Amino acid sequence: MKIIEREELKTKLDRGDDFKLVMTLGELAFQAQHIPGSINLSKMGDIESRLQKDDEIVVYCSDQACIASQAAYIMMEKEGYTYVRRYAGGLSDWSSAGYELEGFSID
Repeated sequence: MKIIEREELKTKLDRGDDFKLVMTLGELAFQAQHIPGSINLSKMGDIESRLQKDDEIVVYCSDQACIASQAAYIMMEKEGYTYVRRYAGGLSDWSSAGYELEGFSID
C-alpha cells in the first residue's frame, strides 16, 4: 500500500495540486468533519462515477486502524486506478497537528 504522510498532503493542498482527496467514511461522518478540499465517496459506485482511472487519488478515513480507506484503496487498485495513495493517519493525525477541519464540531 502506497502511503502519503501528513506534511506531504498538507503541502499538496497548500500548493493547490491537482488531485482528488477522498474521505471514505459515510456521509454523516463527512458532514461532521473532513479535511478541506475533500470529497466524500464511501461506495464503489460513487467512486467509479466521480473518479477517472488515471486521477491522482489520496484516500483517508478516521485514523491508522480505520479499515474504510484500506478497503477503498484495495478496491481501487483492483479496478485499475493507477495512482492511489492512503493517508493512514486520517482525521486523527490531521487534527493532532492543529490543521483545519471542515464540518460541524463534535466536541
